[in-house]
Amino acid sequence: MERSFEELVAEAAEVSVAGWDFSWLAGRATEQRPSWGYQRLMAQRLAGASAALDVQTGGGEVLAGAGTFPQVMVATEAWPPNVAEATARLHPLGAVVVADEDEPPLPFGDAAFDLVTSRHPVTVWWEEIARVLRPGGTYFSQQVGPASVFEVVEYFLGPQPEEVRRSRHPEDARRAAEAAGLDVVDLRYETLRTAFFDIGAVVYFLRKVVWMVPGFTVEQYRERLRELDGLIRREGAFVAHTTRFLIEARKPAA
Repeated sequence: MERSFEELVAEAAEVSVAGWDFSWLAGRATEQRPSWGYQRLMAQRLAGASAALDVQTGGGEVLAGAGTFPQVMVATEAWPPNVAEATARLHPLGAVVVADEDEPPLPFGDAAFDLVTSRHPVTVWWEEIARVLRPGGTYFSQQVGPASVFEVVEYFLGPQPEEVRRSRHPEDARRAAEAAGLDVVDLRYETLRTAFFDIGAVVYFLRKVVWMVPGFTVEQYRERLRELDGLIRREGAFVAHTTRFLIEARKPAA
């Protein structure tokens, strides 16, 4: 029996959105993955490191799945529920989780790490990354690109200014890395397909990825959600496009 709009929305409004695990969306939404395989490449770099830092680790899911850690493995996270989840997940694997507000300075000494990683950081403090890297060390990161999933954003908020649509551009990241004294050795960019198959998936996504539609609540957008529910039922899915880029930057050797 097909579930009603009210049932789908109520369920998605109550489920926990702690951590950075999207498994609740299985069968309800799909997101095409970048071709490069960030976690696999991250694991290769961790295997060759002696001291590594994972910035904005979320619940530690990606780092935990990367395999063997170097002798020193540290992760930072700002959101208290994620700090608790990452601690429970990563401490048994030998990684220390540091609660950090994601504001400069990073709570580490100069040249503390030969590898810094980050998947989907909200903000990158490039000068701090350069400071904590040892000479010859590497920053390796997969990041959200410009206008990612903006079909969803603009459905609720309307057309966004060009400067907003262009923010998080990979070439801006290149320039910022170089301004901090790092050499960009790899930069790749892809546009990928995302599809939501029921309105509950949209509600869950917007509750979890809170910067997409700031201040989102079901009550505020109930009528817009009802219209989108009708569109999904007619067309089978609401399709959006995710953008991702991979950046690898190296600190020049002394």
